[in-house]
Amino acid sequence: MGAARDLRARLAEPRPLILDGATGTELERRGVDCALPLWSARALLECPERVAEIHADYVEAGAGLLTANTFRTQRRTLERAGLGAEAARLTALAVELAREAARAAGRPVFVAGSAPPLEDCFRPERVPDDAALRREHAEHAGHLAAAGVDAILIETMNSAREAVAAARAARRAGLPAVVCFACGEGARLLSGEPLRDALAAVGAEAPAAVGVNCLPPSRVPACLEVLAEQALPFAVYANAGRGETCSPADLLACARTWVAAGARLVGGCCGTTPAHLRRLVSGLNRRA
Repeated sequence: MGAARDLRARLAEPRPLILDGATGTELERRGVDCALPLWSARALLECPERVAEIHADYVEAGAGLLTANTFRTQRRTLERAGLGAEAARLTALAVELAREAARAAGRPVFVAGSAPPLEDCFRPERVPDDAALRREHAEHAGHLAAAGVDAILIETMNSAREAVAAARAARRAGLPAVVCFACGEGARLLSGEPLRDALAAVGAEAPAAVGVNCLPPSRVPACLEVLAEQALPFAVYANAGRGETCSPADLLACARTWVAAGARLVGGCCGTTPAHLRRLVSGLNRRA
């Protein structure tokens, strides 16, 4: 309950909370093999020191929330590489790497565990059945809780059905959730569902915040009105590497419009770097 109170209290402050930037694409940029099926989880096995470096660089840039590299530490993904039994251990390792960087910050820095779709973030037709969603998100949330995260960042959700399952798992694990959707054109999820309906559906699970992520900056404006009209704090962290160019200066310019619209959490997703976050923090004149 302490983490939930702390995060909710922080989101009630007038200054926005700055999330970190990308992990997977940043590992690739630094020459790390992120081949499927493990994607970013491969680094936990082969070069955890690179993950630690990225977290430290985001702390130095001024991020107030680090996302542990748990994007692909669910059993479903690991089983494809014969590593299903390592889910809890690799999740705990990922969280500890982020926690070490947070402890070294000399200021409060939250650590969130990533909880993405169980299948492909950009293929809503591959969302598993309800029983699998319930079972597998509960296991991942349990691993994150045992590892000691402050919150669960349920991100890049492409369907309301899976987002609700993940948010329910976080709530039952006793952790605050930030639930973010990947949207296409016109404030619609990649499944075609209206963002407004998806926000209402996850709202029943009492998340600490909702939002959108891993969409191009050009698609954010259509989502802002929908996000601003609902009562929960909201997050926006767009990508910089899926069909659009987004320099550090571009991200800052966009983030200023997100904050002006009421965003309480801002940051970067795929393609963003510590340089993006450094410009974001200094430009917003915030350090957390």
